Amino acid sequence: MAALAPALQAYFTERLINQRAASPNTIAAYRTTFRLLLAFTAQRTGTAPSNLDINALDATLISAFLDHLERARGNSPATRNNRLAAIHSLFSYLARHHPEHAGSIQRVLAIPPKRTERHILTYLTDQEADALLAACDQRTWTGRRDHAMLALTLQTGLRISEVAGLTRGDVTLAVGAHVHTIGKGRKERRTPLIPTTKAVLKAWLTEVGGDPGAPLFPSTTGKHLSRDAIERRLARHLAAARRNCSSLQVKPVTMHTLRHTAAMRLLHAGNDITVIALWLGHEQVSTTTIYLHADMTHKRQAIDRAAPLTAKTGRYQPPDALLAFLENL
Repeated sequence: MAALAPALQAYFTERLINQRAASPNTIAAYRTTFRLLLAFTAQRTGTAPSNLDINALDATLISAFLDHLERARGNSPATRNNRLAAIHSLFSYLARHHPEHAGSIQRVLAIPPKRTERHILTYLTDQEADALLAACDQRTWTGRRDHAMLALTLQTGLRISEVAGLTRGDVTLAVGAHVHTIGKGRKERRTPLIPTTKAVLKAWLTEVGGDPGAPLFPSTTGKHLSRDAIERRLARHLAAARRNCSSLQVKPVTMHTLRHTAAMRLLHAGNDITVIALWLGHEQVSTTTIYLHADMTHKRQAIDRAAPLTAKTGRYQPPDALLAFLENL
């Protein structure tokens, strides 16, 4: 067996699982990255993945793989950067355990991430959120489940992975009603429930039973819904909601959009950005400032408080022919 195979296996077992205690989501994402990389390398070199050496994954091949992700697979620059981050993590591990490949490893570590555009986030208005919830057919079991799931997400702003992993024991409906989650970075938090969400969950728990360890939003087979399944359920209800709410027809909506909606509701209610960061489970408050950029209300209030400009109207006229040439370029 060549050097790469045992090194990659040790990276997952020793580094990710034992040392870092990486979450299942992180392990799954890294696994996908290296499955794609090894398949690309095998096709390009004609060598089976188990027979590859570390030097086979040089900077030229890694760069070609990253281009392949964008051009052939249609991945976004952000996805490309996530794949590169996984590769950098592996090569940082290899640098400590295989110094004989130091030159090749350092060239891979020097590959920079691609700059990406930061778009203003999308969120739902109250009318759009109501239309989405109304689209869930509560005459059916799956409709009632989806209504409870979407209502909880819109109010709490849980991540899709957190929603998928909820059990019935994670919901407390007594005094101080809340939902308990262990989110990104293994951060534990308890998110309060408002009376309307509490009533929806109480009705749902009454229907499905109170086994604490069972999934809160099970599939028809009684297992946890996958993230893909949750997104498909959202897309189905969104298609129905768009027939009754025209503004939804031009708005891309995912489960993360519902998380943004919860954050924007908190912001519009006058909550400080640090409170919203705690609510969402953000590690850094700077992450939460994206909601300030998306909120036109705060921007209008800022411009209203600013003194009006006294500049005179009119177009700049360059005083020189050369300056005029540059102005007209």
